[in-house]
Amino acid sequence: MRTAPGTFSCWPAPRATTSRWRTSCCSDGSRTCRQVLDCGDVPPSPPSSPPPQPRRRWIRRLAWTLLAAAVLSSVYALRTGRISIPERWNPWAPLNVAAEPNLLTGLKLHRTRADPARCMAALAETGLEHEAVPDRITGPGCGFENAVRVRRGRTLALGSPVVLSCPAALSFAMWERHALQPAAARHLGAPLVSLEHLGSYACRNVNRGEGGAQGGRRSRHATADAFDIAGFTQSDRRRITVRRNWGGDDAEGLFLRDAHAGACRFFDGVLGPGYNALHADHFHLEVGGWGVCR
Repeated sequence: MRTAPGTFSCWPAPRATTSRWRTSCCSDGSRTCRQVLDCGDVPPSPPSSPPPQPRRRWIRRLAWTLLAAAVLSSVYALRTGRISIPERWNPWAPLNVAAEPNLLTGLKLHRTRADPARCMAALAETGLEHEAVPDRITGPGCGFENAVRVRRGRTLALGSPVVLSCPAALSFAMWERHALQPAAARHLGAPLVSLEHLGSYACRNVNRGEGGAQGGRRSRHATADAFDIAGFTQSDRRRITVRRNWGGDDAEGLFLRDAHAGACRFFDGVLGPGYNALHADHFHLEVGGWGVCR
């Protein structure tokens, strides 16, 4: 038992195998003793790491500097073509609309859509039947620029021509080629030959508000950045509609599910029957704004 700060009362010496302390009594024979750690029973604490030496700090800084220089040199070499890598894996290579999509496709598509000249050049390689239309302003927050009139998809007939901004038309072409027709082959066993739509450009607010409606914000339809898809027809004349076939576990339902998910890879916003009742009969596909896939 401890009797005073820094002192302990003596007791019979404990067994070394059960105690981490041993008693060391004073030479004067008094009852005041001290306890010391028995290093034979308990291993000592490891010594603390010495503080880094200035030489080591200098070596670390030099290593990080050399690593950063190597990374920047590699990026510069890739950007300028001094290092040759496959075009589909080169983040600075132009978008190839026919190439199988990979992790860089979204980046290339976004960059291409942001540049009017690049967008039109890429659109010319898609196989869409289209023609440029003059820029137009039709009202407050309404109108379009760098737009085209699409008369036919690469493989799909349209019920009627649609005016789409170049970014929306390019995303539609990528969806048709890399998601829509592959989903039809996978689930339906026959290609699609036509597409039913509910229009593209319309000067209105969101949720079908009229152009002069008070409140709300302008829809992407008001700038020709959106396209509403209602259904499809196959080569064997079977007809598939979002209203009738969405949510089913049959081939048509699975096809629509994959068509919806595939659109999310190429458009910034995709809304369907799972979003609200206003979209119970179509897929709303848009570019621009915040990403949403519902």
